[in-house]
Amino acid sequence: MLGNFVRTTYKVNRRHFHKSRQLNEEFENPIFRTFRILRDDIQLKNRPKNRIKSQDRSFPRHADIVIVGGGAIGSSIAYWLKEKSNYDGVKVVVLEKDPTYKKCSTALSVGGLRQQFSLAENIQMSLYGAEFLRTLKKRFGPDADVNFHPHGYLLLANEEGAPLLEDNNKLQRELGAVNVLLTKEKLKERFPYMDVSDVALGCLGLEKEGWFDPWSLLTLLKNGAKQLGAQYVTGEAVDFLFEEKSSIMVQGVDQGTYEGTNTLVVKLPNEDKCREIKFALCIIAAGCESAEVAKLARIGIGPGMLSIPLPIEKRKRYVYSFNCQGNPPSINTPMVIDHSGAYFRRDGLGGSFIAGRSPDPENEPPTDNMDVDYSYFDETVWPLIAKRVPAFNAVKVTGAWSGFYEYNTFDMNGIIGPHPYFLNMYIASGFSGHGIQQAPAVGRAVAELILDGRFQTIDLTRLGFDRLIVDKPMYEVGII
Repeated sequence: MLGNFVRTTYKVNRRHFHKSRQLNEEFENPIFRTFRILRDDIQLKNRPKNRIKSQDRSFPRHADIVIVGGGAIGSSIAYWLKEKSNYDGVKVVVLEKDPTYKKCSTALSVGGLRQQFSLAENIQMSLYGAEFLRTLKKRFGPDADVNFHPHGYLLLANEEGAPLLEDNNKLQRELGAVNVLLTKEKLKERFPYMDVSDVALGCLGLEKEGWFDPWSLLTLLKNGAKQLGAQYVTGEAVDFLFEEKSSIMVQGVDQGTYEGTNTLVVKLPNEDKCREIKFALCIIAAGCESAEVAKLARIGIGPGMLSIPLPIEKRKRYVYSFNCQGNPPSINTPMVIDHSGAYFRRDGLGGSFIAGRSPDPENEPPTDNMDVDYSYFDETVWPLIAKRVPAFNAVKVTGAWSGFYEYNTFDMNGIIGPHPYFLNMYIASGFSGHGIQQAPAVGRAVAELILDGRFQTIDLTRLGFDRLIVDKPMYEVGII
């Protein structure tokens, strides 16, 4: 639909990595590159030892693919690019400004895995996520483990939401999910500790659903990518350098005025001077900071197609941990998603649980800090979960944390694929809280798109940036 917007004299498929690489006018001739590396190495060896910085040897001046963001999504993309290219075929550099991941959305998520969505793409990505977790040891060795709890999800619907729950269940089962619809009577029989008087229908995942340790999955993906040859650089993207590309014509723009980029400017810790990385392709996978990175590439602040921003905002969510002081729900209690928006699940084998609820849009908490509002639990979360589970009327809060995630204000679903203006820039962000469970599938999909020229296993075309231009949101229906 949008193919006419960008034409090149090379008649190139912008989705194919190798052709994009040919368009990169600044890409070094391999022979010249070899001589330059040898020259630089000799110069380094001849320097006084006290003048040699470790970054001089390790900082990459060139890369085939630069990934901005080293969380679960970025690391999964790096892993799959190296795995599919037979390890040495593509030089992949991952830029991550905080290697401790202290504020990373991945590390602070609750690690849920479910197939109970209304969009086929999300169901399929989650199904693959479950398969990926099942085969971790084959990929990463016998010690690979993410502490998966296969207790399922239980989504509860009132009278208004019950028809949507039925429709979603039908699609989920058609695509291979294993779950079951439970009437009010069946819910009471199966979960006697719940008050379901205001519930019309429930959907319980029987296989491939539950929760896991997101930090462990991130560690496996990152280490796996590094072992296959991906290079991680600690630094922050601060700019892109642009050049006029006279060989590329864009509809609606005077010939010769197209400006592209193949240089990323990076600020390293404890260095005043910025450095540059030349690339063939760049992937923006910076989570809740992706919109700011996109602005560096003029996405959202430029003319024409560049006037359409990446619609991602940082949102803060609270997660509370508490002990049930009475007779707690059974050990195999699923992750319960109430029709009020509140959720809870077990946290270990004792009487410990975690719970939370997304705030109403008009009461979003500030994102300039990571402070936790404990009154939100007392006034909002606790009344809802205590109504659902009477035993929760007596609880003791033992802790809490807050975390950020990238909220796609357009339709709350991921944006995956190339930007329609730039020939060599891809986006993988905006997953609105579902990124950790979709990371394995997203990484594989982006690698397919780049290395094979198209999606091979799950067609994610509808989740591309183009839907923003034609104003066709991909909403989830009846899903919390």
